[in-house]
Amino acid sequence: MADTIRVTLVRSGIGRSKKIRQTLRGLGLTKLNKTVELKNTPAIRGMIQKVSFLVRVG
Repeated sequence: MADTIRVTLVRSGIGRSKKIRQTLRGLGLTKLNKTVELKNTPAIRGMIQKVSFLVRVG
């Protein structure tokens, strides 16, 4: 399993619930098309799963 996961925000969090916006913020995704590298942990994977319709994982 890879040590890091690259996550890119491809759809805006505007108009989404507060919980979704806070999850994006927790992942470090603040602007459209921003890419972050995160540790591959169960907590991070769970956060990505909750916002999977807004992000691209690569």
